[in-house]
Amino acid sequence: MRKTFSALMAIGACFIATARAQEVDWQKVDDAMGRKPAVTGDVHRYGFPRTDLTVTLDGATIKPALALGGWVAFKPAHGGAMAMGDLVLLESEINPVMLKMIASGLEITAVHNHLLGASPATFYMHVAGHGDPVRIATAIKEGLAESKTPLSVPASAAPPPAVDLDTAQLDQIIGVKGQANGGVYQFNVPRRDPVTEQGMQLSPVGPLGVAIAINFQPTGGGKAAITGDFVLTGDEVNPVIKALRSHGIAVTALHSHMLDEQPRLFFMHFWANDDAIKLANGLRAALDKTASTKS
Repeated sequence: MRKTFSALMAIGACFIATARAQEVDWQKVDDAMGRKPAVTGDVHRYGFPRTDLTVTLDGATIKPALALGGWVAFKPAHGGAMAMGDLVLLESEINPVMLKMIASGLEITAVHNHLLGASPATFYMHVAGHGDPVRIATAIKEGLAESKTPLSVPASAAPPPAVDLDTAQLDQIIGVKGQANGGVYQFNVPRRDPVTEQGMQLSPVGPLGVAIAINFQPTGGGKAAITGDFVLTGDEVNPVIKALRSHGIAVTALHSHMLDEQPRLFFMHFWANDDAIKLANGLRAALDKTASTKS
């Protein structure tokens, strides 16, 4: 009987989530954002990569998918939607964009660096909104118009270069299956513990930015530039710092991205440009200090 009741509850929860998702007129949101989303479950994620920038660091020209991929994700909630995003900005763009976002009723939840020593320097503004998804989408688009972020989607270009790395071995070491995106090999490693904000579970975790993100960009000869962020509870922060530093991986930032998530989370960004397999083993050592999952 208990199993039957649990199954009915799960079905009911799924029905409610589906009904909420159907309440959102996603075509209107797409039109307001000026692009099509990547859809995972009930989350619609819109990319705003800084394809207009040429950013170099440690001898590598950073591809947008490595560290310049701004995004905003929407999840149906309370008859409307909750939205969160991470926007890539130049220093001169931060305050004009912020002022426009605030005037439109959006929340700024963090502003900080992810990289160190990049030229030009890039900064990352985390935003949040709740309510009418079309209003939120319009506010985000108007805010980004205060920057030089490309707001029109370019025509299809040549296919991205193949990822010249032993991706099968990287998969084995990291412990989850990666995916190629724009010449970059990307991993999203979920945490075992659920993450909630304002009482709502943030799921799926990858599109909502609460999975550990690890990116490899080939730099030739089996080497790769790596960056991303570890999603950590407070007690995991220093063990992960020690694991990364002991494997030659620089820690470039440590900060929050949200304001009232549970459990309280810290985001640790990292960088290295070295042998890809060596770096993967260092990242695996750091992952072993976290409550993360393996496939």
